[in-house]
Amino acid sequence: MSDFSPPTPTPVLPSERLEASYSYTAYRQLVDDALAQGKTTGPQQTEELVQYTKLNEQRMSRLDKTTHVLPELADAAAHVPYPLVWLILTEGWCGDAAQIVPVLEHIAQASAGNIRTRYLLRDENLDLMDRYLTGTSRAIPRLIVLRADTLEEVAQWGPRPTPAQDIVNQAKAEGVDHDEFIARVHAWYAHDKTQTLQQEMLELLQGLQ
Repeated sequence: MSDFSPPTPTPVLPSERLEASYSYTAYRQLVDDALAQGKTTGPQQTEELVQYTKLNEQRMSRLDKTTHVLPELADAAAHVPYPLVWLILTEGWCGDAAQIVPVLEHIAQASAGNIRTRYLLRDENLDLMDRYLTGTSRAIPRLIVLRADTLEEVAQWGPRPTPAQDIVNQAKAEGVDHDEFIARVHAWYAHDKTQTLQQEMLELLQGLQ
């Protein structure tokens, strides 16, 4: 009778690369430093992207102050079956990231140390981004949920809550211009007040085995 060994878990990335990623504080500082130089993150530098980044800085600062984690979500985060790393692909110019990243950070902070967040810039990590495409798009933010001990993927999410994604899909089907569909999506975020995102994160955590 031959011995059976379970397959060795496959880490999504080496531990050294994870440790070289950004904390939330460092990510926010990176965006601030870029803005101070009239720039944004990533290789593409346009006045439009810089203006988006300025708006996003205001959005993140507001959400840092106003986000309240739902009690049932805080409880689920504090009682995950094993410690997690939330690896988040993002960029300073991304409006969806600005609406989502601060909320993910608040959830991690409510987890009693069971969830640690790390941030990577999309365009400096395209090898990783291209494993998590939305169709053919490098849409962000992208949350990759890892076991802290093995760095294997146990869940993923992104780039936006389902109703917001539906708005984007509908706008594209209608041929709506870029500025208009961005306005529609951000109006939805303002009306929803993080509730759908928090419910989707609750479902994600409850689905962990």
